[in-house]
Amino acid sequence: MSAVLNPIPPTPQQPTPAPVVEKTGRPAWFWLLLLVTIAAAAYGLWTWNAKRTEDQRALAAIPIKTAQVTQGVLETRLRVSGMTAAVNYQNVSAPRLFGPEAGRPLVLLKLPSTGTMVKKGQVIVVIDGQSLQDHADDVNSTVIQAEADLKKRRAEQSVEMENLRQNVRVAKAELDKYRADARATEVRTVVDQELIKLAVEEADAAHKELVEELRLKEVSQNAEMRILDLTRERHARHRDRHQKDVYRYTITAPMDGMFVVQNLFRGGEFVPISEGDQVWPGQQVAKIVDPSSMQVDGSINQAEIGRIRIGEPAEIGVDAFPGLKLKGRVFSIGALAVSGILQQAYYRTIPVKIVIDEFDPRVIPDLSASADVLVAKKEGATMVPMSAVREENGKQFVYVKDGSKYVTREIKISSRSDITGAVESGLSPGDEVALNYEVATIK
Repeated sequence: MSAVLNPIPPTPQQPTPAPVVEKTGRPAWFWLLLLVTIAAAAYGLWTWNAKRTEDQRALAAIPIKTAQVTQGVLETRLRVSGMTAAVNYQNVSAPRLFGPEAGRPLVLLKLPSTGTMVKKGQVIVVIDGQSLQDHADDVNSTVIQAEADLKKRRAEQSVEMENLRQNVRVAKAELDKYRADARATEVRTVVDQELIKLAVEEADAAHKELVEELRLKEVSQNAEMRILDLTRERHARHRDRHQKDVYRYTITAPMDGMFVVQNLFRGGEFVPISEGDQVWPGQQVAKIVDPSSMQVDGSINQAEIGRIRIGEPAEIGVDAFPGLKLKGRVFSIGALAVSGILQQAYYRTIPVKIVIDEFDPRVIPDLSASADVLVAKKEGATMVPMSAVREENGKQFVYVKDGSKYVTREIKISSRSDITGAVESGLSPGDEVALNYEVATIK
């Protein structure tokens, strides 16, 4: 019973450890990432190839533009931009005034319009001078009054001097009388002799005093007259100055030519000066120019100064008249480079003047213009458009039409203009070259 009821528990056995399996190779996520990368690269390659094929098809649909190689005269020109100006001209300015009125604005009553032809001596500008003329008349009245005061005072002084001279004559007579009495003193008593002696001394002192008073009065009157005369002269100069200013308010033409009005800043913009405008003394109002002596004041980059020479011919165009072409020549080239106000200091240009040899009444000063200067000319040149030339590794190529195909041909260009090149070798007149060589390479 005891054996059944209280069995002896068996001895526990230790579990056998499972064998350790070593993991080899890369984790699964690595292979997944690699697969995604390969798929993305394949998609990108397919997209790029499809886009390239589409571009090639688009280029293939574009017609090939061609040009023919010709033979003729190749002209190389240099563009000079600037403004038109007159070689022979005269400035017309508002008169400069003197005195307190120098800072007052002047009102224009008469002013011809731009383009009016004027003759030397013709009245061209009239300035409102009525107020100045009224002031000059007032000053002239002052001058007349000063002259009257001068004459009046001169007459009064003459009367005063005559009275003083009369007093001197009376004093001299008294002195002579007492001196005559003094010569008869031997018949006089001692007391009378002393009285006569005192009377002579008193008469002599009175006479000397009156003579000195006369001299001082004459000096005083001369000084007073000088002051009055200077006052009259000052008023006269004041009047004459205003009369000269009024005279200068009427301006005549200093030469024959075309009247060109200048601009002034009004209302936020530059507008031509017109009648009724206010100008300041000394301000330039207009120019009179000789229209047969026009030029272009321009400039070129200092790096191109070696390409241009004095006397070279030029073709001049004016922006205001697109179809106008005039002949000219290089007149002068500046010696020093200058920099503009709105340009970097290292960017410098050389002033150039181009004389216009042909006359056209439409060409007036201050018009934007350009001159194409002929700097080189080659006769009998084989010419090809520069848009057909491709440069690569220092060599020049063109695509020449050969039947239904375009073949690459190496050429050598000896000289060129902005749009055309002179071929030294590789092409002949009559050859047909592709202008859009990208399309030609596909086809």
